[in-house]
Amino acid sequence: MSDPLDTPASAPLPQIILELRDLVLAYFRQETIVPLKSLGRYILFGLVGALLLGTGFILLGVGSLRLLQTETGSTFRGDWSWAPYGIVFVALCVGGAIAWKARGARRARA
Repeated sequence: MSDPLDTPASAPLPQIILELRDLVLAYFRQETIVPLKSLGRYILFGLVGALLLGTGFILLGVGSLRLLQTETGSTFRGDWSWAPYGIVFVALCVGGAIAWKARGARRARA
């Protein structure tokens, strides 16, 4: 019986090592680098969305505050000058609580 390593169809050892290295590198890229790129893209879109939503809520709050201060006449003058700030603060907290609750409800469905 002849030794299987002595057959002319088997490749030399350095070639097998190079093929193994190429196979391991390709597997590493497929299983780590490609998923990390898609995860990075997902995180980037999440951060940009959070930044834009935060900016929008800040502008909405400032706009609501200016609306209450200028369009209510003398209602919030003198001792009541703090009231527009409190109203806007409470309104933004309620909006945040609604968003938080909706996020939890969506997570419970999934």
